[in-house]
Amino acid sequence: MTDAYIDPERAQFDAFKALPRDTPIQMLNLVRLRAKAAYPDGHALAGKDLTGAAAYRNYGAESGPVFARVGGSITWRGAFETVLIGPADEAWDLAFIARYPHSGAFLDMVTDPAYQPAVVHRQAAVDSSRLIRFGEASEGETFG
Repeated sequence: MTDAYIDPERAQFDAFKALPRDTPIQMLNLVRLRAKAAYPDGHALAGKDLTGAAAYRNYGAESGPVFARVGGSITWRGAFETVLIGPADEAWDLAFIARYPHSGAFLDMVTDPAYQPAVVHRQAAVDSSRLIRFGEASEGETFG
């Protein structure tokens, strides 16, 4: 199953930027990796026998310092087990929540010149993904 959600579409990115930029945000990341990384022609790793997981590790190694510099942190990481509600054939290799002190920090990260080369690894690694922004809400003892 491939639905090829790898990068945001312009309208989605514009909607993200239109939201408040001065409050903390949580970004739910769901990632399905390619069996074999797909680097673009001309990239130093194009044609190498790298897995999607190896390419995603390259992404983490290169983007991690920028992520930390803007104040990002991983607040939760989980291992996929099964879908209870939703498409039965939808599975994720990686699931985590990244917290940013404000959405401006996320924008600073993705526009940082040191981050740009890292994105190539993510694009080579990812078969499909979901990146969903959440603001903070009050906690409670029940679901409602």
